[in-house]
Amino acid sequence: MTTKKDKIVEIEEAVVRFAGDSGDGMQLTGSLFSDSTAFAGNDFATFPDYPSEIRAPQGTVSGVSGFQIHFGHKNIYTTGDLADVLVAMNPASLKANLRWVKKDAIIIVNSEEFTEKNLAKAGWESNPLEDNTLTGHLVVQAPLNTLTKEAVKDLDLDNKSVLKSKNMFALGIIYYLFNRDYKKTFAFFENKFKKNPLVVEANKRVLEAGYHYAETLEVFKNTFRIEKANLHKGRYRNVTGNLATAWGFLAASERSGRKIYLGSYPITPATDILQELSKHKQFTCITQQAEDEIAGVVSTIGASFAGALAVTTTSGPGLSLKSEAIGLAVMTELPIVIVDVQRGGPSTGLPTKSEQSDLMQALYGRNGEAPCIVMAATGAADAFYSAYEAAKLAMEHMTPVILLTDGSIGNGSEVFKIPRVADLPEINPPIAEPNDIDYKPYKRDPKTLARKWAIAGTPGLRHRLGGLEKEDITGNVSHDPLNHQKMTELRQAKVDRVVDYIPELKIDGDDKGDLLVVGWGSTYGVLLTAVEEMREEGKSVSMAQFKHIMPLPKNVHEVFSGFKKIVVCENNMGQFVNYLRMKHPEFKYEQYNKVQGLPFMVSELKTKFEALLNE
Repeated sequence: MTTKKDKIVEIEEAVVRFAGDSGDGMQLTGSLFSDSTAFAGNDFATFPDYPSEIRAPQGTVSGVSGFQIHFGHKNIYTTGDLADVLVAMNPASLKANLRWVKKDAIIIVNSEEFTEKNLAKAGWESNPLEDNTLTGHLVVQAPLNTLTKEAVKDLDLDNKSVLKSKNMFALGIIYYLFNRDYKKTFAFFENKFKKNPLVVEANKRVLEAGYHYAETLEVFKNTFRIEKANLHKGRYRNVTGNLATAWGFLAASERSGRKIYLGSYPITPATDILQELSKHKQFTCITQQAEDEIAGVVSTIGASFAGALAVTTTSGPGLSLKSEAIGLAVMTELPIVIVDVQRGGPSTGLPTKSEQSDLMQALYGRNGEAPCIVMAATGAADAFYSAYEAAKLAMEHMTPVILLTDGSIGNGSEVFKIPRVADLPEINPPIAEPNDIDYKPYKRDPKTLARKWAIAGTPGLRHRLGGLEKEDITGNVSHDPLNHQKMTELRQAKVDRVVDYIPELKIDGDDKGDLLVVGWGSTYGVLLTAVEEMREEGKSVSMAQFKHIMPLPKNVHEVFSGFKKIVVCENNMGQFVNYLRMKHPEFKYEQYNKVQGLPFMVSELKTKFEALLNE
């Protein structure tokens, strides 16, 4: 006899969105489903979407927290446009997310929360479960509160503690729907709540109850299965961009032989990097939670003077506060890495939302002529390699490097193939030898123009550093006009010569055609998906994504020359396109900008590209 469980539909990909009140544990629910997706061998990308208020009014649309995951058998580059499955824990979460689901989506709601009071809080004029609002969708009305209580009724837990685990009931339903092994999540409970065995048991029971409840639902005529992705052989894990950034610095520390120091002031969405590195003292990692952003970066400069791989992390407003000290690092020519996990601005702006609007600040936000290397990670997994490369460039070229990620990278997660540290490129800082009689503080390598790194306390290398202009070679304080001109040009030339140490710009697609799509940083995945889909439709579209911004790769002119039109897509008002207009004015640029705290959608990009091709 064929059971419902046997009716499995094979699909290539799916998008699931979890949504609820800020206290409903949607981020944890999404993260656990992401872990199960990694165990299942699928490729995936995630998009946490939550409010900035510490506690927005309960039950209101402004307090809704969401987590979206796009997973599949094929390569996944985006977090998905619209969801196939929505879990809505209350009326507000349904209200806030209904526009992000497909026309025939599966919608699972906690029906007991659809009370008159909660509907009014969410702004519903009538009950969407009773009118025609959800027509076309497959709706599962589950009384999650009652079912959760029933699952743990003999555990003697208070009502508040019981209802905290109702998110696990919803997760159990999703596990059933996609044929996941719910028991693999038990290990998480045992570790997370190891001091409270009763909570461990409650979460296990509720998750299992949700799974078996789904099995009884007549509304589910079948379940779904997605085969493993075709990933290269190796060890993989689920990783967020902030975690990958921290690990990239740990690897760079190991390969360079330098202790790592991170001095930072906590700020959303960058704080996770500080928290992660603080767990790794075994790797000679020193972290300091500084009293403010200025102390964070200045202590980093001191750590660099003492010979450490010195890093500070921040987000938009914090980068503003660090600007004067970054100028000091430029003048002293000490290597530091500044990670800016960009968020929506200006001012406090949208601290939990993502934006690409700190580019001009990273390039030019300092007094005087103060050039820095500027890079941008292209995804959560790439954040590992970007952090590693930023550390390598900073130490080998003796200059600050600003690494731009953003909220979507920092909080989003991807499948990450764990590399062998020994396989990563060598890092060889120009460290001065003790008692070098030829040592001069600003004597430079003729090829890179980097000065030697004289570690404080090294015998025979006593020297002085500071923010005042230095005399060429000797490092003495100098106000000589011609010396200032020379040193200014040398500092710029040192950064410009990095172009010989970074890869050339890569083209995805043909190297000649009708339209070149240009992006930078975190837009890589969604731009690539849109371009690949259009190429499959026979359109003459290619793509170039910038990771290195100051300096730009040396083949930009060659790449741009092959196309009739160039469109630059950014999550800001056009900062990169204006930078390109400065550096390469010989080309005409179209632009497409979105500043909503939300990533691009594949569909809106394709609409724009189609319009450009048809002009």
